[in-house]
Amino acid sequence: MFRQEIENPMTIDSHWNDHEKHYGIDAMGDEILEGDVIIEIDGETVLEENLEDYLIEYLGARYTLAK
Repeated sequence: MFRQEIENPMTIDSHWNDHEKHYGIDAMGDEILEGDVIIEIDGETVLEENLEDYLIEYLGARYTLAK
């Protein structure tokens, strides 16, 4: 005889509640999730990991070494 497992409703609910909350898209097109570090520049929201790319692409920043 086969034993059929019945999913506990408490487990199912906690699975669905574990999903991260989404807070939109940053200026570089990446999802902003709960807990992400963001920077606001001139009305744009940028994820911390995209800050360097944003500065280069949108503000014309150049990175060089000091001599």
